[in-house]
Amino acid sequence: MSDKNDKKADITAVAKAAKVSASTVSRYFNHPELLKPSTRKRINSAVRKTGYIRNRAAQTIHGIRSGTIGVLVPTLDHAIFAEVVQAFSDTVDRLGFTILLASHGYDLQREYAILRKFLEHRVDGVVLTGLNHDEAVFQLLDQHHIPSLSMWNYAPNAAFPCIGADNELAGKMIAEHIIALGHTKVACMFPPTQGNDRALARREIVLETLSKANVTVPDAWRLTTVYSISSSKRDTQDLLSQSDRPTALICGNDILATGALYGAKAAGVPVPDGISVVGIGDFKGSADIEPGLTTVRLPAKRIGQEAGEVLARAIVDQTSLTACSRHCEPKLILRRSTKSVHP
Repeated sequence: MSDKNDKKADITAVAKAAKVSASTVSRYFNHPELLKPSTRKRINSAVRKTGYIRNRAAQTIHGIRSGTIGVLVPTLDHAIFAEVVQAFSDTVDRLGFTILLASHGYDLQREYAILRKFLEHRVDGVVLTGLNHDEAVFQLLDQHHIPSLSMWNYAPNAAFPCIGADNELAGKMIAEHIIALGHTKVACMFPPTQGNDRALARREIVLETLSKANVTVPDAWRLTTVYSISSSKRDTQDLLSQSDRPTALICGNDILATGALYGAKAAGVPVPDGISVVGIGDFKGSADIEPGLTTVRLPAKRIGQEAGEVLARAIVDQTSLTACSRHCEPKLILRRSTKSVHP
């Protein structure tokens, strides 16, 4: 066992063990992409052998990057943001960064408080989710001149750099699919919209698109259900227990739609013969449940990758993100949970 008084390894010790210069070791940590794979492997081995740990706090005092990016998401439950965060993390990791991840529970005041903590930790960049944030959040980012963008949502007129999918377009696509199948008795199930611009945009455009097609959704069929398979299962059972029931159910995301499939089965109503069920998202597993879920795919992996590349480049090159917004278009995915009512 090592003596507790042994001197901790420094960058010089790593350089000596790897048989490279100290500047090369520094480059390994700050710009690994500039080194040959064989050199990176040798330095990595030396770091492990010596147990060297960089002193981030000391480095940030001298203006050196902290190597971390703060990522703020509304929730860590279910698979809603898991794929996009994983893709973002994998991308920035290859570029020498790690992420500091936190969730605010759809509470915009809490989001502001967490952002302050991120800045206290001297993160190099910040990623927000969605386009709706407290004005104090934008003011704080602007005051600190920190590279930041929003991922997951996209809007052509967004005042903040964003990389994501157009939720209005996604909602319109799924509503038009139900209309094209001939359904006129349509119910909707969406999560609470407070602090959730994605759910709000989808719900409003779905109702608007249905209305333009002369399809009216009764108040009793406009369900607000929390992100929970058990809750959406229960609400769907209640909906389908009525004597007058819909022939189609539009869900605001695949989590709710999955619960709706279970609820329909529990109520003894077959999908799609008794009711068509659709979601939005195309999360992992949506193709594998029975029946496979018809949904609108939001390209989470592509969104995460592009957001990671853009933000990392802005941090390293100190470039502006003003014109970096990108639309990762949604796509209608047809599976077996929907059926035409036309003879």
